[in-house]
Amino acid sequence: MKSDEARYGVMRRNGAWATLALAGLILTTVLVPAMAEGASERNADAAPDGAIELDVGYMPILPVAQSFVMEQEGWTAEAGLTFNMIRFQNGPAMVQAVASGELDVMFFGIGPAMVARGRGEDIKVVAASIVEQIAFIAGGELASAWDSADPVASLRGFAAAGGRPVRIATFPEGSVPHTVLLYWLSERLGIDTATRDEFVEIVPMGADQVQQALLAGQVDGASILEPTLTIVRELAPETRVLARAPEMFPGQPGAVLAVRESVIRDHPEAVQRLVDLHVRATEFLNTRPEESARHALAYIGAGLVEVETLEAAITSPSTNYTADPREIVEPTRRMHDFQLAQGSLAQPVDLDALFESRFYEAAVAE
Repeated sequence: MKSDEARYGVMRRNGAWATLALAGLILTTVLVPAMAEGASERNADAAPDGAIELDVGYMPILPVAQSFVMEQEGWTAEAGLTFNMIRFQNGPAMVQAVASGELDVMFFGIGPAMVARGRGEDIKVVAASIVEQIAFIAGGELASAWDSADPVASLRGFAAAGGRPVRIATFPEGSVPHTVLLYWLSERLGIDTATRDEFVEIVPMGADQVQQALLAGQVDGASILEPTLTIVRELAPETRVLARAPEMFPGQPGAVLAVRESVIRDHPEAVQRLVDLHVRATEFLNTRPEESARHALAYIGAGLVEVETLEAAITSPSTNYTADPREIVEPTRRMHDFQLAQGSLAQPVDLDALFESRFYEAAVAE
């Protein structure tokens, strides 16, 4: 338990689930991100029973499913870690919470991690979570008009036929899905930024809103991740995945596990136990998809989505779990340089200072 002083001034508002009737049941989450009001720096505190209490930010998406597994399996309690799980709609919202001093541990994208570090926040990436997780999925009309041999002509032709730009939904600027979409359009398809806006409109929104917009036909496609890809395809079979991460951003880094430096300094043994569990959960996800899906269901639409759907999403080509932070360092440099050129990073980030691999190395050496 945290002390009253540590809890003072912190207000959380839990998300509420709602449904939307359209071609069947659509998963939706309405989230008001937790905010801290006037809170001083919040480090992990040792509870009276000896457990370490951690405020953990996460998103209801499969790329951070390591957190779901370790909690549902009871490993965190066994390791003397108490998670206060706080749900967010997207990475940029979590960056705001990091800036407020609210979170000790973050399961979020490498893009938001760089943004937070670039703003002077004392966070370290201690483990990777997933790679090559983003895909471009299109609604039925765009999918029917798509020529995989000439994606640019497909986008231009669709825009011309409709008399408006192709509307592509994704997460807000600075997120991994947004960055991968921009990289694909400019670096892989060779579309000039000035020209792109004439026939492509990027529409930023939260994870569940992307799903709703696709199913309602409010957008033509999306740069998004699991389980949205699988859920949309099940509810709207006419939709198609037109490009996956190896085509969009080869080696693309995805979600990561980050921890505040102050927590590392004050509780290095707790951080080591956390990374040990993260490595264990990654192996669990890669070898036991059915059980992993049941664990994820508690955080992603219990009662609103079938466990079989989540199992299909976990075994999707866009779900590639890994824990080794060293594996994503160079792809992160490529993403960093691209974001810097695009302006979604205000200033360069010292990536050597962002990554801390010693906990992972100790975990796999055991």
